[in-house]
Amino acid sequence: MGVDISVALTWVLFLALFPISYFWIRRAWRIMVRKDYSEVALKRGCPPVNPERFAPFAAVINLLAAGLIVFVVVGVATGSLAYETWTAIAGSTIWLKFMLDFVLSRHAHPFVFRKKG
Repeated sequence: MGVDISVALTWVLFLALFPISYFWIRRAWRIMVRKDYSEVALKRGCPPVNPERFAPFAAVINLLAAGLIVFVVVGVATGSLAYETWTAIAGSTIWLKFMLDFVLSRHAHPFVFRKKG
């Protein structure tokens, strides 16, 4: 009896959804309720000049991504989502969240042209 690597990776992905959704919900809570903007649109660990301006966008990104992940967890637990469906939703959500956070951080820290000399 051998261990199938695809089954192990499926379990890793499913179990990873729990802490992922927790951290994203917690981040949205910190931004919306506690008004803690320390993790909004960071670029190289530094916040933008005006993080309050980008906080609603960061909160929506985190809340929507966490909501989709919770939907996937509930769907898998109830058996209403097929394997191909829930892995596609979970993987796409994780990648889109990372990409949207990257875009937001780059938008919050505009490139400044400087004169030489």
